[in-house]
Amino acid sequence: MGTKDNFTGKATIYSEYRSNYPMAYMNYLIQSNNLSPDHTVADIGSGTGILTKQLLDQDLKVIAIEPNEDMRSTAEKELNHYAKFTSINGAAEHTPLQGQSIDLITVAQAFHWFDKEQFKLECQRILKPDANVALVWNSRDASSELVIENAAICQKYCPAFKGFSGGIDKTPDVYEQFFRNGSYEFKVFEYHLEFDLDRFIGRNLSGSYAPKETDEQYEPFIQSLSELYAKYSKNDVLIMPNLTRSYMGNV
Repeated sequence: MGTKDNFTGKATIYSEYRSNYPMAYMNYLIQSNNLSPDHTVADIGSGTGILTKQLLDQDLKVIAIEPNEDMRSTAEKELNHYAKFTSINGAAEHTPLQGQSIDLITVAQAFHWFDKEQFKLECQRILKPDANVALVWNSRDASSELVIENAAICQKYCPAFKGFSGGIDKTPDVYEQFFRNGSYEFKVFEYHLEFDLDRFIGRNLSGSYAPKETDEQYEPFIQSLSELYAKYSKNDVLIMPNLTRSYMGNV
């Protein structure tokens, strides 16, 4: 199974339980790139269209590129009523977009799945001169006791679990190699997430590593998460410490 199939069968739960991005981040994107309604953003590895929708809500033209049919069709059902939305079945490394046609490339929660060198070349081909690539992740605050215990549960029941990075690589080498002259702007936005029990379990099940209902580990995984929720929630609300990390620059 290739990386494009990692989320097959998870699109509905991903769409329902994954969080969006803070308005402070959206404002930063718009202002830093001087975006206006006649500009075109390519949201690459767009998944179920979480960031795509937020960009469309800013009255931008958005071309969503996603190779996973399950994820892409979920986004299309949700977003096809937007006049400025275009959905394309394509890989990050080889899009059908015209050269020098894009004002900004966004990559939300997906850069770690790409072939970095090939993707860089494709960005250079499709971006207008000096237009930016913006990489963003929502990631749990690893210093939180809740997050540490949540990770231990995933470690126990999810064989493919490799940590809560959300795919983000916190070593600067990856970004120095990707961005032109190793130069990029790094920003962190505090964005703590609120969950009831259903949403907390759903968020955990949306991970590519999480067990599916037919898996033997599914029920004990849910039980352990329910106990963790009971331990940390107050008045039926659990606050998950979360940081939105942004890397932006020319390539």
